[in-house]
Amino acid sequence: MAEIQNWDKVLTREGYERLKKELDYLIRVKRPEIAEKIRRAREYGDLSENAEYHAAKEEQALVEGRIAELERLLRGARIIDS
Repeated sequence: MAEIQNWDKVLTREGYERLKKELDYLIRVKRPEIAEKIRRAREYGDLSENAEYHAAKEEQALVEGRIAELERLLRGARIIDS
């Protein structure tokens, strides 16, 4: 089983750069966009029935999950020649 886990972190240089670029985009662009959506939605008042707020929080959870996944992959990745 440990052998399989090591293989999931083997990436080509191109794959590594693509994932790194996605991570950068999520952190620098999507996080601030979602934070702004949440801020605007809070201005509508009651959060319990605020569809915009709940949608933004759901989007935030998805993005944060993807960020964590990419960080995990990139942290231990071994780069191979393609």
